[in-house]
Amino acid sequence: MMNAESKQVLDAARELAPVVGSRAADIEAGRRLPLELLGQLKQAGFFRMFVPRSHGGLEVDLRTGMQVLETLARADGATGWTTMIGSESPHLFSFLSRERFDAIYSGGPDVIMAGGFNAQGQAEVEPGGYRVTGRWGFASGCQHADWLLGNCVVLREGKPLPGPTEGMPRTRAMLLRPQEVRILDTWNVLGLRGTGSHDIEMEGAFCPEENSLDIFSGTSHLPGPGFVAPLLHFALHMAAVSLGIAQGALEDLVTIVGTGKRRMYARVSLSESPVFQLQLGRADTRVRATRALLRDLSEELWAACTNDPAAIPAVAPRVSAALAWVTETAVEVVGACYQAAGASALKDGSSLQRRFRDLHTFRQHAAAAEGWLGQAGAALLGQPTGFWT
Repeated sequence: MMNAESKQVLDAARELAPVVGSRAADIEAGRRLPLELLGQLKQAGFFRMFVPRSHGGLEVDLRTGMQVLETLARADGATGWTTMIGSESPHLFSFLSRERFDAIYSGGPDVIMAGGFNAQGQAEVEPGGYRVTGRWGFASGCQHADWLLGNCVVLREGKPLPGPTEGMPRTRAMLLRPQEVRILDTWNVLGLRGTGSHDIEMEGAFCPEENSLDIFSGTSHLPGPGFVAPLLHFALHMAAVSLGIAQGALEDLVTIVGTGKRRMYARVSLSESPVFQLQLGRADTRVRATRALLRDLSEELWAACTNDPAAIPAVAPRVSAALAWVTETAVEVVGACYQAAGASALKDGSSLQRRFRDLHTFRQHAAAAEGWLGQAGAALLGQPTGFWT
C-alpha cells in the first residue's frame, strides 16, 4: 500500500505534468530546464524523493520513483531525464562517509549532483586528497547542479594505481563545487536537447579525500533498501523514462488521429482503418508489456534489497537486460507512431517528432546497449556475465 510520502510526490508529478508539457518547446530551445520550472520541480519534492526522511527527504520506494519519472517523461523526455539525474544524487552521496553526507544535506534536502561516470580524468594522489584534471561529456543538469562529479583514473607519481579487477586501473570519482569546474557549451544534439548535458572540465583542481567516492565498487554508508545496489536502481529509473517517452508518443498519435486525420489517397480516416487499428493496438500492448516487466523487476529488486541482498547478483543481469529491451521496444513504438502520423509529425514543434528524436538519442546511452541482453543470456547458461560477474 502506498504511504503518504509516495502518494504526495506521485500526485505532484501528475499535477505538474501539464505544466511541463506546455513548456516542452521552451525547454528544448533553451537546452536546459528553465529556472522557474526547476523551482517547481524542487518544490514538488522530486529532487528529495529518495533522500532519507532523517535528512528532510521523502524516502520513497523504487517503484514510486519510477512512476514519478515515467509521468514526467510522458510530459517531456528532457524533464524526465534531468529530474532522474538530480533525484539520484543521494545514492551517490551515500558512498561518502556518513559525516560528509550529513554535512552536504545540513542545509536542506534539495541537493543536486551532475557529472560523468566514465573515467575521463586523472587524479594524482597528494597529501589529503587528489589533484584532478579531466574533461567529461554528458553532464546532464550541470548548469543547475550544486556539486559536479568526474570519474578519474587514480595516479601516483604519474602512474595508474591497480584497481580491484586484475588488469584495470583504480578509478575514483571527484566531487567539486561548480565554481571550481568549467562548463563547456557542447550540447548540440539530435534529441534530449533540454537536458543541458554539456561537457565539464577540471584543470589542476584539488579534491579532498573526503569528497571522493567509488561509483562502481563503493559501499553506501546509509541504511535502507533504497541505498543497496544503487546502480541497478539507476537502470530501472532510466527504463521508466524511456517508457514515459513512448507512452507520450502513443498519446500524441491518438490525439492526431482524433482530429479525423486521413492519409493522402486513403478511402477512410485513420481511426476507421483496420490496419491502423492493428498497429495502434500492437504499440499499446508493447507499452503495457514494458510497464508490467518494469513493475515486476522493481518489486523483485526492492524485495532483495530489503530482505535478501545476497540475491541481488542474480537479479542484476536481468535488470540491465530489461533497460536495453525496454529502450529497444520504446524506440520501435515511437517509430511506429511517427510513421503512422505521416506529415503531421515532420515539422519542428511537433511533440511526436521531439519524442522520436529524444528516444533515438536515449538509445545511444551505453547503459541501454543491446550487449546487456547478452549478459542476461550468459547468466541463464551459467556463463560469466561480464560487468556483473
